Amino acid sequence: MNCIFGPVNSRRLGRSLGIDLFPSKICNLNCVYCEVGRTQNPVGQRGPYSDTQALLAEIDLFCAESARLAEVDVLTLTAKGEPTLHRDFGEILRFLKHKTTKPVAVLTNGTTMTDPQVRAELLPADVVTPSLDAAREESFRRIDRPMAGLNLDEIIAGITTFSHAYQGALWLEILLAQGINDTPEDIEALIAAIQPMRIDRIQLNTVVRPPAESFARPVPAQQLTAIGHRFRQALALPVDLPFAPATEPVSSAEPSPLEATAMATESVLRNIVEMLQRRPCTAVDIDRTFHLNGPEKVEQLLKPLMQSGLLLCQEHGGKRFYQYAG
Repeated sequence: MNCIFGPVNSRRLGRSLGIDLFPSKICNLNCVYCEVGRTQNPVGQRGPYSDTQALLAEIDLFCAESARLAEVDVLTLTAKGEPTLHRDFGEILRFLKHKTTKPVAVLTNGTTMTDPQVRAELLPADVVTPSLDAAREESFRRIDRPMAGLNLDEIIAGITTFSHAYQGALWLEILLAQGINDTPEDIEALIAAIQPMRIDRIQLNTVVRPPAESFARPVPAQQLTAIGHRFRQALALPVDLPFAPATEPVSSAEPSPLEATAMATESVLRNIVEMLQRRPCTAVDIDRTFHLNGPEKVEQLLKPLMQSGLLLCQEHGGKRFYQYAG
C-alpha cells in the first residue's frame, strides 16, 4: 500500500501532502455525496485496518527527503473513510509531529469524537476539520446514512467537548445537498448546535464532485451564499464557500514543472492513478497538481488508461471528472 499521495493544491491549506491510512474504504457513515463511493460494509469499531509499521516507514522515508518535504505546506491525515477508526491513529499522528516541523491537519467526520481516547489522540494536530452536516436526526439519517448505534446528540456533544480542550485551529465542515439537509429548519438547528462550540471557521460545501448517489445534487450558489451569510450573522465566524477564494493566504511556492520525459511519465501516471483512487478530479485539477503543461496534455496522457478501463470519465456539474474504475 502507498499511503502518501500528492502534494495536491488545497485552497485553504496550500500544498497538502495526503496520508491515507486505509487501502480501501473503512467508514461508519455512508454519505450520499461521498466522492469515494458507497460504504459497502460499515465499520464502527477501531481496528488495525492497515499495517502501521509500513505506514510509518513510508512517512519516515518521505520526511528524510528534504527536497520533497520542502515542497509541502502541510501534511494531512485522511483516509478512504474515517481515519480515526485506525487503532494506531494516535501513534501515527505523534510520529508525524516528531518527524517534521510542518503543520499536520486531520480530516475527520467527527463521529468518533464521542470517544475520550480519540479526542485525546487528536490534540497534537495543528488543524482539525470535523464534519457536521446536520443537527436534526432526520436530516442526519438522510445525508450521512450512519450505521446503527451512532447517536447525533452524542456526536455533537463530543465535538463540543473537543472544541474546548483543543488548542489548534478547528474548522467545522458542513456539506449541504439540495432538498436533503438545506432547509431553514436545518440551518437554524446547525446554528444552535454550533453556538456552544469553540470553532475558528466554518467550511460550507456542497456537492461539487461526482457523488455516491446521483440524487445528491448541489445547493444553488445563491442559496449557499445566503446560508453562509446567515452563519456569519448568527455565529460571528468566517465562512468559506466552495466557489469563493479563501480568506487566508495560500502558499505561493510552486515546484518546478515536471520535465516531459519518458522517465517522468510512468511515475506521474502512477501518482495520478493513486490520487484518483481517493477522489475524482478534472484535467484542470490534475494539471494544477502535476504541472503537465495544461489540461489538454493531461487528457492526452490519460487516454491509454481510459482505453484500458483503468480510469473512467463522468460528467458532473458541467465538468468532466476522471475516476478510478475500481
